[in-house]
Amino acid sequence: MPPTAAEFREAVSRFATGITVVTCVVDGVDHAMTANAFASVSLDPVLVLVSVERESRFHDAVSATSGWGVSILSADAEPVARWLATKGRPLEGQLDKVAHHRSPALGVALIDNALATLECRTVNTHRAGDHDIVIGEVVAITTRADRALGDPHPLAEPLLYYRRRYRSIAAGETSD
Repeated sequence: MPPTAAEFREAVSRFATGITVVTCVVDGVDHAMTANAFASVSLDPVLVLVSVERESRFHDAVSATSGWGVSILSADAEPVARWLATKGRPLEGQLDKVAHHRSPALGVALIDNALATLECRTVNTHRAGDHDIVIGEVVAITTRADRALGDPHPLAEPLLYYRRRYRSIAAGETSD
């Protein structure tokens, strides 16, 4: 028998992922979603992908525009990730309490203090089950300076998702 959705969800929950917020603007309205199904695809050209559920309102928005942004979240952004993963939240004003700024190239919302941000233009979309895989060419990148020379503060940690919970890397547990 093929695996059930519950069995599949349990198995893939054991794969730790980073957490992103993906945004776009349609008719002057910001759209955003939390995504862990994000990946780099190619270095030449520079491509990334995000998997978007077709029944979500974000799917309709990202399908209606060619430009979108990705904010790679730090561990201290868990409240932002939780809020933008909330189904049924109001569309209007959903970013009012989220610190963000407009991206320079495409004018999409990017989360302040993200570890890195990418601005992307859609180059292809592929149907995949109940999701679409949206592939974007990266047109602009910013990365957060973790610390200046001599700064005693630790490096910023990424926000992770593992076993259906948000997590972070504990200090001292990383290896090269």
